[in-house]
Amino acid sequence: MELLWSPVLYLFALIPLSILVYVLVLRRRKPYAVRYSSLSLIRAAKPASSQWKRHLPFALFLLAMSSLIMAMTRPVTVLTLPASNATIILALDVSRSMCSTDIAPNRLESAKAAALDFIKSQNSDTQIGIVVFAGFAVVAQPPTTDKDLLATTIENLTTARRTAIGEGIIVSLDAIAEFDDSVVSPYSDATIEPVAEGQYVPAIVVLLTDGVTTTGIDPLDAAQMAADRGVRVYTIGFGTVNNNAPMNCNPYAPFAEQFDPSFGGFGGGGGGNFRREIDEETLKQVSGMTGGSYYLAESSEQLQDVFDSLPTQLFTVTETTEISVFFAAFAALFIVLAILLSILWNPLL
Repeated sequence: MELLWSPVLYLFALIPLSILVYVLVLRRRKPYAVRYSSLSLIRAAKPASSQWKRHLPFALFLLAMSSLIMAMTRPVTVLTLPASNATIILALDVSRSMCSTDIAPNRLESAKAAALDFIKSQNSDTQIGIVVFAGFAVVAQPPTTDKDLLATTIENLTTARRTAIGEGIIVSLDAIAEFDDSVVSPYSDATIEPVAEGQYVPAIVVLLTDGVTTTGIDPLDAAQMAADRGVRVYTIGFGTVNNNAPMNCNPYAPFAEQFDPSFGGFGGGGGGNFRREIDEETLKQVSGMTGGSYYLAESSEQLQDVFDSLPTQLFTVTETTEISVFFAAFAALFIVLAILLSILWNPLL
């Protein structure tokens, strides 16, 4: 808790001053009480509990004064609240290397299955969009709450040539900007004022790739754009590192059609094998710059675990809230109780 007007705390000096005045008043009244023996007899006849009842209203008055002073300091607290308009962009690598069979039946099909399970597990009011990237990036499905539509989009993904990780991030930011006015599109000419460090919008990018950027904007430049807009990027390196597994872009086709050596467009086939590496260093930098996290998944099970861990990190925002009204309410309550008890227990005072 922070205090916007902390100098007001000096008013707490009134508390001991009030206690001193109260004690002096009680002592000043005592000699007068001794002059009347009849009052002494009456006091002796009263139960012992009546003594503390005389002082309880004053104690409540002190509590009311303390609460009022705290209200005057304008205390604020930082609350973590669920985001009511969360947006998730799944940015999926559909480059040719996703046909690798090091993860059965291949990387792309395994990624599809994990993405489908992730979509099904999300709240019904969470907007989810799908961006795919190979040599360029496109919005395959704008953010929507229609899970059936998202599932159809995922199921129809196929591969293409080259890898443009940076383009995937930029297109994801543009997709978020279409639904969140607080996020400026990277294609806009508007001046960007970077958000404060540690502040984020309720939108994230989950970027899955198995390779290295071969074309397009530098991923770190794209990550800086995301950081300036408060968009966290969670990166996933998918596949076994430095593997030499065969390529198979059509694992469910007849065997004779599975290893077509040609590639092209979003939907090419593929065969053969070659050495493929994950640019973990860049993926770690991208996530670190934006406030996200990096994960390495070397199996379908590990990828599923990664997706399962993401929701706990996505749907909260921090808000600074002033709580003066609560202290003011306590002050009013203590004053009312003090007055009522004074009337009830000390009707002659």
